[in-house]
Amino acid sequence: MATVKLLSDAEAEAIPEVKAVFDDIRATRKTDFINNVWRGLANHPTLLKQTWEGLKAVMTTEGVLDPMFREMIYIAVSTANGCEYCVHSHTAAARAKGMTEAMHAELLSIIGLAAQTNHLVTAMQIPVDPAFDIKS
Repeated sequence: MATVKLLSDAEAEAIPEVKAVFDDIRATRKTDFINNVWRGLANHPTLLKQTWEGLKAVMTTEGVLDPMFREMIYIAVSTANGCEYCVHSHTAAARAKGMTEAMHAELLSIIGLAAQTNHLVTAMQIPVDPAFDIKS
């Protein structure tokens, strides 16, 4: 259960700042669907706009990483942070952008391995090798 009200379309339409963001989400994503995360953030229009603008700048602009790969990175970080919502929404987005079941399985094996080795290295407090330091 959410800790904030999830604004309906009618409620969002009544707040010009929220309506503008929702309209931009719909236009950018080419869909009428507004995710619950945006509906929750709509309680705070300034935070809604800041969060959407940040996500849009990173996830929807041209860059050297393709959109599916960006979504897969988002899945890995969301898994590490324990965000169930983001794991689900970005897995759906990655699949929509072409992630296959085989790719997802490989991603999960990398996430699992990284979590294990990260915990082991942290527990042992292994110092970083000087060879890994960037030389100026």
